[in-house]
Amino acid sequence: MNLPNKLTVSRLALTVLFLWAMFSRSPVNDTLALVFFCAAGITDFLDGRIARQRNLITNFGILMDPLADKILTCSAFIALVERHVENLPEVGIALGSLALRPKVEAWMVVIIVARELAITGLRLLAASKNVVLAAERYGKHKTISQIVAIIALLVLEAYAEWWPWLQGFFQPWAPAFAVLAVWLTVVLTAISGLLYLWRNRGLYLQDM
Repeated sequence: MNLPNKLTVSRLALTVLFLWAMFSRSPVNDTLALVFFCAAGITDFLDGRIARQRNLITNFGILMDPLADKILTCSAFIALVERHVENLPEVGIALGSLALRPKVEAWMVVIIVARELAITGLRLLAASKNVVLAAERYGKHKTISQIVAIIALLVLEAYAEWWPWLQGFFQPWAPAFAVLAVWLTVVLTAISGLLYLWRNRGLYLQDM
């Protein structure tokens, strides 16, 4: 197994550690969850970059890299839905009479997970026809936006465990940034999924 593929597999292991930290109770569990998730996000950046630079692109990597991304981000969003029932700050962004809080709503996760399941199903259909669908640019932008949104939300969970001066640094702007990041990632996730399905419509329309 080459280095990029090892990094991809390590992202799956880091996802398990991240979930353990999210649902364990300790004085620094939220900080640990943030660290594990950031480490997993770094592997996402490195595996593709190394594979392209060293010409180590394999079918395993083409299929497993986006799958590992989906497992990581979907697991994080689902975990955050449970965590955000009560314990996020009341501050956010007010748009007229609409107040947006920095939290993940269940309907947002439905859109995100449905998109990922649809694209995974399309990849499986393509594989049955001996066609390998690589990740597209819009999909990568979507993944980056999801990672940024999750990190922003995890920071809100974790900064109460940090030194007071760090809490004072994040408190004024982090909630508003998290609101923007969450809504941006929902929009990009939906658009990227629709574009991917449209561009590869020949795979599923020809059998109708």
